[in-house]
Formats: sequence, C-alpha cells, structure tokens
Amino acid sequence: QVQLVESGGGLVQAGGSLRLSCAVSGRTFSSYSMGWSRQAPGKEREFVVAISRSGASTYYADSVKGRFTISRDNAKNTVYLQMNSLKPEDTAVYYCGSKYYGGIYVRTQDYDYWGQGTQVTVSS
Repeated sequence: QVQLVESGGGLVQAGGSLRLSCAVSGRTFSSYSMGWSRQAPGKEREFVVAISRSGASTYYADSVKGRFTISRDNAKNTVYLQMNSLKPEDTAVYYCGSKYYGGIYVRTQDYDYWGQGTQVTVSS
C-alpha cells in the first residue's frame, strides 16, 4: 500500500506562486512515476504534470506549460509542484498520484494511487 499526502495549498492572488509537496510512503519512492492532476468545481479532472522515476523526463499540459514545474527528491520521498504566475482558472483541488514502475504517464487513469488533495484558490 502507498500513502500520498499533499500539502502547500492555500489562497494566493493572481500572479502569485505556490509550491505543493507530496510526501510518499510505502515502497521505494524511486520506483514510482509521479504526477499531479486537478479538479475545479463543476469540471472534469484534468491531468497537468508528470515526472519519470529518475526525474529525467517530465510532461506538462498546455494549460500550465511555462508556469508550473514538477520535481522530485528521491532522498526525501517527495515530489513538488512549483506553480508560478497563477491564474484564477488554476483554482482547483490538486491531487498527487503514483504509478509503480514504467515510464512517464500522462493520464489520470494510468495511476495506481492518489492522495486526498490540497485546495489551491487563486483570487483575481
């Protein structure tokens, strides 16, 4: 069993920044590809970023490309999502997901486990 715990959400003004963290416990963290998805009220879940097990490969949805950066620290069993130039449309609950082994995955349904989420609210 894998546990994922997100933190770092909050309220920020448009143009501001936040850094989300996701602490992972269970199997060896470096065995997991990791990703973040988000869900805004009344909208479908959107997959936004992914990172490979080594961190060498990343994926960004067009909606966040150039503003968000995913990274991981395998020594700390943690994946991060740095969010800059935030917009009101980034308001959502952000979820961290893990996929055991493999390459890099860019769909929500590809992931084995998801955390409980952390709320990000961007005011205009």
